[in-house]
Amino acid sequence: MTVELGKKHIISQEMIERFSKDFRGDPMNRILMNAIKKNGVQAVAMNQDVPVAMQYTFSHEIKTGEITNQKQSGRCWLFAALNTLRQHVMRHCDLESFEFSQNYLMFWDKFEKSNYFLENILETLDEETDSRLVAWLLMAPVNDGGQWDMFVNLVEKYGLVPKYVMPETFQSSQSRAMNQLLTAKLREDAAKLRAQYHKYKRSEAELREQKAAMLQEIYRILCLCLGEPPVRFDFEYRDKAQKFHRDPDLTPQEFYQKYVNVDLHEYVSLINAPTSDKPFYRTYTVKYLGNVKGGKDVLYLNVEVDVLKALAIKQLQNEEPVWFGCDVGKMMDRETGIMDTALFDYATALGVPFHLTKAERLEYGDSLMTHAMVFTGVNLVDGKPNRWKVENSWGKDIGNRGFFVMSDAWFDQFVYQVVVKKNDLPEHLQTALQQKPIELQPWDPMGSLALAY
Repeated sequence: MTVELGKKHIISQEMIERFSKDFRGDPMNRILMNAIKKNGVQAVAMNQDVPVAMQYTFSHEIKTGEITNQKQSGRCWLFAALNTLRQHVMRHCDLESFEFSQNYLMFWDKFEKSNYFLENILETLDEETDSRLVAWLLMAPVNDGGQWDMFVNLVEKYGLVPKYVMPETFQSSQSRAMNQLLTAKLREDAAKLRAQYHKYKRSEAELREQKAAMLQEIYRILCLCLGEPPVRFDFEYRDKAQKFHRDPDLTPQEFYQKYVNVDLHEYVSLINAPTSDKPFYRTYTVKYLGNVKGGKDVLYLNVEVDVLKALAIKQLQNEEPVWFGCDVGKMMDRETGIMDTALFDYATALGVPFHLTKAERLEYGDSLMTHAMVFTGVNLVDGKPNRWKVENSWGKDIGNRGFFVMSDAWFDQFVYQVVVKKNDLPEHLQTALQQKPIELQPWDPMGSLALAY
């Protein structure tokens, strides 16, 4: 369809005057304008009935450790995943709380992502620099974000360590400057590799030799910013009875196997992406999305949202927390920790309706997964959920001492992924998992990484 252009395609003075007259014709608009100018649209639009209904009481809750804090970094996916695993250490060692080193996995994630990026550059040397693919690769080669399967790759290759063995640093907690420097160096490396290939006709072996030297520089930057990861350490702790324990000279892999001992391949990522291009009961992966070359590819099974809920409830009832991904910025209040589709009545406050569906928000760029957290409770009424308890990683001063409460309606609209045990899936879903995954483009909304902070 071709749109005819004439005078109607411009914003005319007559149009502005008509809009202004219409706005000034309703006295309520001035009241709303003054209120919003002084207090902000969220304060004016907040539905004060919602906090009454969204209480922090739940029919089923799991005991958790102390609230963690990712601070000014986008490591929510690592914090959430480690918070699901720490229950095993707490039970094994009879601890009130426990925290893994998020900095340890951050180091190896950055290092592996750097190699992943440079390998992708080598694989796309014949692409034009301004192609959509190369432009996408160059956009954010080593940001903080990640996915569940990327977490699995790190743990399987590098193991885990307690937080005190590799504690937080300034740059792990405030990662922006470090990420900017790593990104600048990797883009420079990409330019060098492409120039060596196109201008000087270097062989693949020569290019990979140069890549190794580039990774050495990345390793140096990471050590200076985050510290060098431990090779061996002593695990020391006091249990609830204040009895002291020491397990000496462990490797990170030995610690993981002994104190966590979970087969992470038992878990599967279920997504709810109700768009026409992604039929339910099919598996999906995303091209050029990952961190560890040779590791597990990202794999999703797309199902209806009620399937996500049912399996999350089942896992919670089995006393196991649930990692999930969502669009945290929508209909959420950081102070109260409430996540509810009725929390802000923007339509009434602004006099403008908002009608996008979940599918349309994905298709038109209005929503995608931005943050990972952990379900640690649910409130069931006649067997149906009406609200969910959420463990966040933004510290104890956000929400209700670090916890959030999510309405079931919010789950419907803004939860996109849950990670659950494969054995809990009904037989038809386990069968569906065996399909060859459909490859999505790197810029597909299901290729987004959890990195909100």
